[in-house]
Amino acid sequence: MAERAAHGRRTWLAAVARPTAGVVLGVLTGLAEVLFLLLAGLAVIALSPAPAARRRTGATTVRYARRIADWEQHRLAVSASQPSPPPIQASGPRVLGYLAARLLPATLGLLTAGLLVVGAVLAAIVVRAFVAGTMTAADFLLQGLIGAALLLVNLQAIASVATLDRWLARGLLESHTRAALQQRISELTVSRARVLTAVDAERQRIERDLHDGLQQHLVALGMLLGRARRSRDPDKASALVVQAHEDVQRAIDELRDVAWRVYPSALDHTTLDEVLTMVAQRSATPVKISYDVPVRPARPVETVLYFVACEAITNTTKHARATLITIEIEKRDARIEMRVRDDGTGGADPHGSGLQGLARRVTALDGQFDLHSPPGGPTTIRAVLPCA
Repeated sequence: MAERAAHGRRTWLAAVARPTAGVVLGVLTGLAEVLFLLLAGLAVIALSPAPAARRRTGATTVRYARRIADWEQHRLAVSASQPSPPPIQASGPRVLGYLAARLLPATLGLLTAGLLVVGAVLAAIVVRAFVAGTMTAADFLLQGLIGAALLLVNLQAIASVATLDRWLARGLLESHTRAALQQRISELTVSRARVLTAVDAERQRIERDLHDGLQQHLVALGMLLGRARRSRDPDKASALVVQAHEDVQRAIDELRDVAWRVYPSALDHTTLDEVLTMVAQRSATPVKISYDVPVRPARPVETVLYFVACEAITNTTKHARATLITIEIEKRDARIEMRVRDDGTGGADPHGSGLQGLARRVTALDGQFDLHSPPGGPTTIRAVLPCA
């Protein structure tokens, strides 16, 4: 019974302390957000004669406002003992409106926190007076009952402020149900069309690889064997057979490469980092791999990451004249992020067929694909996919 009572007290204290700490921290962040909005407004007013500079300042303001709003959502999730929400997808004006609207819960939080501090000071004065003997026991009990009632009202006010804070975040930062469903339907429609396009492009690439590569090797092999069969010189015939054997080995290697580009069968019995290590060993450009994923992801996710890495290595080797390729794969919450960087010349075309195919593969799994390749380099490819 004693352990249950102690556990109950700890649970109650945690239930009270988390919202209270969240409200107090929300007051501090609210003051910082008011200062941020004031400085951003002054910057936009000061740059009003220069439209280009004003647009840049506006974009910078929205970017930092999103970071602040992300942090606010994380604070609200921690104070409510909930998992961290996904990144904010709301528009810039809605994010700025949310930061402005937070002035109300921040002000109310300041009042409730101030009343809590005043109540604590008054409680200390009452206890000191009772200990000093200047207050009777009856008066002390009466003051205790009044203080307990006021404390409950204050705690309820703090909980109400926390609820208001979460309600503003949901109303201004999260998409409404109907709008979210419509957006999701549009995304799935576009994704389905991209998948069909990617399948057709993949078939065309396989046909081209077989026709331009393997078929040419087999034609040359047939000609060599025909010359060897017609030759009356045993030494020359033997040399042609040796050359034909070498061509067979090259054709087998090329067929294996084509098969790997269709589907990496090595993933059936080994992990992604080991498969990429084998790819790196065959690369003409040095490749450094960093893999930090504790639990193996789903097979489709591994396959897409494999193709993104292989295409990036191939493009870098052919066009970028890089000296090092770095591949970093790590788990972030419920998603896996892969970054492929090279120190080459940059200038990669995001509308090229290879990169477009990778983008379609990633978005087909509800992922995100980004390319940053300024002229002169470096080039960074970023792919983010759900773990499952």
